Formats: sequence, C-alpha cells, structure tokens
Amino acid sequence: MSTRDGAIARALGFFDSGAFRDRLSELVAIPSTLLDPAHEADTQRYLADAIQPWLERMGFAVEIHPNPVPGLGPILIAERIEGDGPTILTYGHGDTVAGLDDQWRKGLKPWTLIEEDGRWYGRGTADNKGQHAINLCALEAVLAERGGRLGFNLKLLLETSEERGSTGLREFIAAHADALRADVLIGSDGPRVATDTPTLSLGNRGLFHFELALDLRPGGVHSGNWGGITTDPAIVLAHAISTLAGRNGQILVPGWLPPQGLPAPVRAALDGLVLRAESDAATIDAGWGEPGLSAAEKVFGWTSFIVVAMTSGRPENPVNAVAPSARAHCQLRYPADCDPAVFEPVLRAHLDAAGFPEVRIENAGVGMPASRTDPSDPWVRWTLASMDRTLDRPTQIIPSGGGGLPSDMFVEHLRLPVMWFKHSYNGCKQHGPDEHLLIVLAREGTAAFAGLWWDLGEGDTPSTARRA
Repeated sequence: MSTRDGAIARALGFFDSGAFRDRLSELVAIPSTLLDPAHEADTQRYLADAIQPWLERMGFAVEIHPNPVPGLGPILIAERIEGDGPTILTYGHGDTVAGLDDQWRKGLKPWTLIEEDGRWYGRGTADNKGQHAINLCALEAVLAERGGRLGFNLKLLLETSEERGSTGLREFIAAHADALRADVLIGSDGPRVATDTPTLSLGNRGLFHFELALDLRPGGVHSGNWGGITTDPAIVLAHAISTLAGRNGQILVPGWLPPQGLPAPVRAALDGLVLRAESDAATIDAGWGEPGLSAAEKVFGWTSFIVVAMTSGRPENPVNAVAPSARAHCQLRYPADCDPAVFEPVLRAHLDAAGFPEVRIENAGVGMPASRTDPSDPWVRWTLASMDRTLDRPTQIIPSGGGGLPSDMFVEHLRLPVMWFKHSYNGCKQHGPDEHLLIVLAREGTAAFAGLWWDLGEGDTPSTARRA
C-alpha cells in the first residue's frame, strides 16, 4: 500500500544512496553560464541533454523555446497532466554566474562536484541547480510510490537567463500564459533566514536604481591654484546624498517608504524572527537603518537605500586637481506597498528643496518590480501545514525576500500566489568562489518536497478555481 511515509522514505533512500549526489554532479559538470561567452551553448545543452530526458522519463511533455530576446538563454516548459486535482507550476533556473575558476581555494573547482565537511562544492549547487534537482528527485519518489501517478497536474518552467536579470522571461510568460496557467507557483531558490529555520518566501522586494551626477567643468583644475575658490563636485554630491539618508542609514525621503508603515500581516509574519549573521561576510548592525524596526522587518518589509558606487576624479591614479565631476550609482530595495512611479519625482523635489537643483538624476528605473503574496492566502496556509508536518517544526514565512526572483512576473501575467521554499543558507557563497550546498539542508528539503508532492495528490488542497 502506498503511503506518505513511504514516499518520503523512498526520497530519502535515493538521497542517502549517493544517487542524488551523482545526479547533481552531472548537472554541475555542465558550465551553463551566459556570463562567459565560451559557455553560451551550454545553456542549451543543460536543458536538452540533462533536463529534458529526465523529465520525459517521468512522463512530462517537454518543449525548449528560444528566448524572446536574442542572445539570451533558452527556456523550457514541461507539463504532466493527469486531468484531476490542482495544477501546480514550479520554477528553476539552469544558468549560473561565471565559474571564476582561478578564485576557488585549492582543491575546489567550479564545474566539479566535491564533497567536503558536509558540503557539496560546485557552481550551481546552491543557485539553482541543486534546488530544482532536490524538488525533481522528490517528485520521482512520489511517482514511484503512487505507481506512476501524482494525483495532480504539474508544470515546470526552467529558464537559463536568471543571472542576466531573467531578461526575456516576462515577455515569454506573457506570450505563453495559457500554457503556464495554474493554481499556484511553488518553487525553490535563495537562502533560509537561518540554517536551522525552514523558510517560505512569498515574494521579493523590488529594485529601483538611479544615478546622481554633477558636472561642473570640462576638466580638472590645479588644486593649489583653485582649491578653496572653485566648487568641488564631490563635496556637493556628498552633501546631497547626506540629505537622502541619515548618519545611520535611516531614509529621509518619505515618498520612498511604505505609505501606511509596516503592514500588520507583515509585522505578524515576522514577529519574533531574529536574523543572525552566519558567515563572516558582514555584520548585522543594530543601529543601522530605520529606528524601531527589527533586522527582519528592515530586510523583508521595509525600504533600504544604498550607494552602490561613487566616483570623482580618478581614485586609482589621484592627481592634484579639483575634479570636474562626481557621480554616484544608488539603489532602493522596496516592498510591494510602495509605488516606484513616485520615486524619481519625489527625489527631484527633495533635492531641489534641499538646495541641490544642479544635481541631475539619470538612468532611473525599476530593475525588478516588487511582489508579495498575502500571508493569509489559503495556499500559503496549506503549504505551511504540509512542510511543518514533514519537518516536525514550524516553517518561517518571510513576506518579501531580500534577493531577486521573478515573482512579479507570475503574479502579473498568471495571477498566481507565489511561494519559494529555501534549500540553501546565507553562507553558501553563491555568486562567488567556493559556492556550496549544505548536505543536511538538501536532505531535509528532499523530505519536505516528497511530503508536499504527496499531499498535493490527496485531494484536500485549496480550491482550484481560477482567481477572478
């Protein structure tokens, strides 16, 4: 007799046998990065040679499409339709950042899976090959336990341009909305809030970027003859930036903040969550940012402002001159409660009122829209119950993840509730050398998704009626 426990045991047996490690090793070995021109063709190879045959063995119909934007990676759609039950959409990305081969520590290589101290090292192990491989291997176990049936319909979207900002994906989803129609999106990407805390993210903060520029003269002038009598653009720009945020990072432009403050559902979801710095990459500084908010509320529910880069003159080769210009590239990460359409106008009004009309705003725009599924959505509650049952402890909700994911595209074009269960952790070194996946988290994620896939076929899911 097939059972939920049997499905989870199958999935963990596959994992513990070393078969999952071997599968992940095969995926890592394909250097599928668009950030290295030598490997552009490997994005197609990843989908056609590694993923498509695997999915077809599980009974999926698979199509690989060119990206709507020339020069970007292909996109795979797969579906397994049984006719009854809900339709689930899941997502992953098969592209990685560049290998950075010469920067990995001795004994490690980006395109070779190496096990060491409870970790699997290799490019893509955490971002995102390991994460979608966990979910697919768990699916295989449920199919085997149920004798070749799932009890629900499943669609998969696997892109290969996520590390290029998911360029082309929005247009692709809009053009294939009927083929991707579903009741909910459940996928995996990104890190947990803490290694020991299962985490479900309901969206992500948006990204708005802009440059501040001040050009005063054609070239630099002698610092001894002109210093003290001609305007230094770096000083002016530094003072202009100081009106945007206080000494400890508090944003001073009201139009950039959530107009109604921190929403009650967001505050409730984050109540009691304590963020911990689990690597030496940075510290969590209690006095930085918006006063009165916890670190979790600042990252997952509020707006943050940073200066990404700032230049005046030539820092790499200084000369004794008053520089002719200064420029700063700035960034806002904002929650779904904010309207990014007002960001530039309120910035212009703020700079003018503060006495900086000469500072220009250039290249302003949304790099990634914000999105957030309501924490009270029935699918959220249902998914939490499934995860908690398997893991025997509560799963933490974060309303808007700190990193970038294409959540808004699924909300905008498919009107889906969106959830991301995290299989990695903050110290995984994704995007840098020595990227790795913690084996204990991969195993736990395998169990969690085996339980989830099983529960989806039990017939007690939220209504499958399309949202109006």
